[in-house]
Amino acid sequence: MTITLRPHQHKAVAAMWDNSKGQVIIPTGGGKTICMIEDAMTNMELIDRGQTFVVVAPRILLAEQLCKEFLDLIDTTHTHVMHVHSGEIEYFSSTKPEQIALFNNTARTAGENVIIFTTYHSLHRIQEADIEVNTIYFDEAHNSVQRNFFPATEFFSNDADRCYFFTATPKHSITVFKPGMNDGAVYGQVLCNIPAPLLVDEGYILPPKVVVKQLPQGDFKLTDSQNLLETIDDNSINKILIAARSTKQILRLIGQSDFTMQLQQRGYNWMYITSKTGAIVNGKKVSREVFFKTLNQWGMDDTRFVVMHHSILSEGINVKGLEAVLFMRNMDYIGISQSIGRVIRLGGAEKTFGLVCVPVFDKVGIGTAKSVQAVVDTVFQQGEPAISVVRK
Repeated sequence: MTITLRPHQHKAVAAMWDNSKGQVIIPTGGGKTICMIEDAMTNMELIDRGQTFVVVAPRILLAEQLCKEFLDLIDTTHTHVMHVHSGEIEYFSSTKPEQIALFNNTARTAGENVIIFTTYHSLHRIQEADIEVNTIYFDEAHNSVQRNFFPATEFFSNDADRCYFFTATPKHSITVFKPGMNDGAVYGQVLCNIPAPLLVDEGYILPPKVVVKQLPQGDFKLTDSQNLLETIDDNSINKILIAARSTKQILRLIGQSDFTMQLQQRGYNWMYITSKTGAIVNGKKVSREVFFKTLNQWGMDDTRFVVMHHSILSEGINVKGLEAVLFMRNMDYIGISQSIGRVIRLGGAEKTFGLVCVPVFDKVGIGTAKSVQAVVDTVFQQGEPAISVVRK
């Protein structure tokens, strides 16, 4: 299948072909996955002896999403797919090094391709399998600097024939005690840095609009519910992502206030997902698969809904149709930038910006508002990536 690349994607793929290692910095919503797929497809066409590709994601959920996006475009007649993580998947999956090696080497002996989808948490299992990796793509590569993930990252940076790090939010370090993406020996140079204003001007993503709503303090148990409802009412928004401080805050909102009843009276459906509670849709526990199928269906149709989360939806996950993100907690630059990225994707003709709301009623809200505005200024005004720096 032929892929039609946007100009900035052409630039990124060309830079990858000119360099065997490096960083590809593309704003959230800029289509970095298509760059990976185009690169893999071109390699498969030019080198017909079979190759092994590894795609690394921060979460099992994102590994599954990336797999679907790859296989929507890649002919699997002579390409075998494997997952290396603990999740349940329809494709062959194992975290046992000997099974990984057997799967890969059997296909390679037959001269066919292998694509392995894994997580940073399980990447070392592929290292232990001692297989030849021709190309490895690190998605949301800022995760790779974590202490537990960096050794396997460093290994494949040196061992794989080609190694690329994709992110919208690089993480640097100014201390020798912790790794950062400014370590050129591991991460290579920045091959391509696409500024967000360019993608806005060319119509590929939308600009964010920050709304800071000053609210009066009230009874603590009711404050979250009242403040959120006021913010929703004032901005006439239909498809809303709420970034909560914690699972406890979500459960308090659901169980100790009339928030969901008020939402239903306004014609909204509601859902939330956390690692502790699993997935809930309108008060009913559902599978993760049903949750995301419902979420994307509501994003595409006329359903009004609110989806709450602590961290699972911040990074990488594509959710169609979201109009606004409401911050109930402060985050680092990476978390804020990634959350904003959920709502700046193109929608219908009536959607001209992604709304970023910060209800302010305490010191946390004031700090969050300042952090959000700083990220928006950096990314969408100055055209620089939101770089997070480890200082100690």
